Amino acid sequence: MKATDQIALPLDWPQGSDESRFIVSDANRVAFEHFQRWTTWPVRSTILVGPRRSGRSLLARNFVTRVGGRLFDDAQRHDEEALFHAWNQAQDTGRPLVLVAGEAPPAWQPTLPDLRTRLAVTPVVKIEQPDDALFAALIQRLFADRGLHLPDEPLRYVVSRVMRDYWTAERVVEAIDRHAIAERARLTVPTVKRALVAAGLIYDGG
Repeated sequence: MKATDQIALPLDWPQGSDESRFIVSDANRVAFEHFQRWTTWPVRSTILVGPRRSGRSLLARNFVTRVGGRLFDDAQRHDEEALFHAWNQAQDTGRPLVLVAGEAPPAWQPTLPDLRTRLAVTPVVKIEQPDDALFAALIQRLFADRGLHLPDEPLRYVVSRVMRDYWTAERVVEAIDRHAIAERARLTVPTVKRALVAAGLIYDGG
């Protein structure tokens, strides 16, 4: 197992730098490694897509800060002339441009022909919905942000029963924390189950 495959889940999850909060797993490894190899890109621009709350903006922001590049978040909402000139400038200066978008071409179809032409030759990388390892790590990090630690057994219960996406990870932690406070209960499997049922995240038999 490579170092990047090992996701630690310590009690005192490090807050650290912005970059330390991006957890690498199979769900985002292709995108992560794409930015490590940016000098091999065919053009000095790339399009990053993925679900909201997936860390796509965090990954892009860390990258452009490190290499002196430029970022357009929610790129499809920006002025197309500005994107066109930024793309050309990236090629002229060698400073990479990252466009974070909800969808990549052809789903995203700018009306400006020159921009469409440039996006057609721009690499696209995608962050997928979380795998089990990333989902578990996100939940533990969100608990750690609250000064809490979810033990292994209730963590496994959560991962095996709820829908696995980035928004759900946040809803799970909020629901369990609120329920545990209201009941003055420890973070055990029964507590977690009651919290998830009450929040509508699983059925009573889940």
